[in-house]
Amino acid sequence: MTGERRISLRVNEQDHELDVAPRTSLADALRDQLGLTGTHLGCEHGMCGACTVWVGGESIRSCLMLAAQADGCEVTTIEGLAENGSQHPLQESFSKHHALQCGFCTPGMIMAAADLLQRNPDPTENEVIDWLGGNFCRCTGYRSIVSAVMDAAGNGSGEPASSSGVEVTANNHHPITENGR
Repeated sequence: MTGERRISLRVNEQDHELDVAPRTSLADALRDQLGLTGTHLGCEHGMCGACTVWVGGESIRSCLMLAAQADGCEVTTIEGLAENGSQHPLQESFSKHHALQCGFCTPGMIMAAADLLQRNPDPTENEVIDWLGGNFCRCTGYRSIVSAVMDAAGNGSGEPASSSGVEVTANNHHPITENGR
């Protein structure tokens, strides 16, 4: 393909050189050229959050960023979140709280939540809800996701999600009650 550009990325602590077309998104480069398929493509418009990765330690929508824009950057995907072969505490907490069903949104949700916990290791429930407002899940009703993040932060009960009296909303558009209806 003409017009390809060679870029260098450090992905999950490994250096890579890739030849990418000018219009290749970072998500497509991660999935198609590096085989890191944990980065999911949902809407491809930056609205759902399924493609959330970290570039330079900050959450970004990898479907909106061109691979060439990430040249020289440090990128972390869901595959790089675990350390020494052990799951990240958020991954463990998502499993414990049944905060996933189909699993499509889970990598992006965990990457966004981990970014929050790096910035604010002691968030309130409302801060978690607000931070995750741009990540959509069509299966869980969000209550278990919020409980998993709170538990990973050390602010939860340690028990699977139950009624807390806080209404969870997805980006303030579709209110979701505690029982997911």
